Amino acid sequence: MKAFLAQCKGARIPVKADLSLCDYSTFRIGGKADLALFPTTTEQLCLQLAMLEQSGLRYCVVGNGSNVLFSDAGYRGVVIFTTEMNTYRFDRDSLHAQSGASLARVCQDACKQGYEGFAFGCGIPGTVGGGVYMNAGAYGGQVSDVLLCTEYYDCAQNKVCTIDSAAHEFDYRHSIFADHPEYVILSSTFALRQGNTEEIRERVHAQLASRREKQPLNYPSVGSTFKRPEGHFAGKLIEDAGLKGMRVGGAVVSEKHAGFVVNTGAATAADVLALVEIIKQRVLEQFGVALECEFKYIGD
Repeated sequence: MKAFLAQCKGARIPVKADLSLCDYSTFRIGGKADLALFPTTTEQLCLQLAMLEQSGLRYCVVGNGSNVLFSDAGYRGVVIFTTEMNTYRFDRDSLHAQSGASLARVCQDACKQGYEGFAFGCGIPGTVGGGVYMNAGAYGGQVSDVLLCTEYYDCAQNKVCTIDSAAHEFDYRHSIFADHPEYVILSSTFALRQGNTEEIRERVHAQLASRREKQPLNYPSVGSTFKRPEGHFAGKLIEDAGLKGMRVGGAVVSEKHAGFVVNTGAATAADVLALVEIIKQRVLEQFGVALECEFKYIGD
């Protein structure tokens, strides 16, 4: 750790020690990370990853913490947050965005300019990198519908690579990056197709209104707790199992939408994990359906 800190100092890389992870998670849960880095450019991120690979230190890369549950014990190692890598630009027929850019902001901007295919992301509280990683989607649309290519850093080979949309191996809430933790997304490029600006605006307005009406946005959460099981809806199964309002400590199955586990103010990661296990067991026993978590658990 000391050698790595000396390297960071020599390379003028700002490092935050004992970072409270709960402050960097939409769940507002988590202990402290030993160190945290906030690169502002893809070059900085690649340098930091190369240094960490050389150091042998444990590390992980996250966006804005919108789809992760950090451990109560924190993270013994280095957490890299990409949120300072947040620039994006519109070219003639494409949109290029760094991995830390807000997916919602990018999609909203594309919709305001009358581009089709981006309405799905206007209410998703993650980053572009996170959206590509999990092929994020909503209301019948998803990242794979508009993605052209992604630039990533291969930590094992110490090189920057680019793959087209087909090579992402997209599936429901899945991409090649989920199978290759050594690949770190740097930026992505999306196709632009002009549509009817007024129709797109109305579609976005309706979808955002639906989110406000149906989802418990007033409580910290990771969004949908479970992936949609084939042929079913997770929230419906959980509600039919009589689990709305089920509580473990400060973690509660939302009364507004059973597909959300929310933090009512003092939830711990242990509370969330215990409640998730109860939900999985009840749904499996009653309906024979195995639920799979949509969020990623990180820490000790």
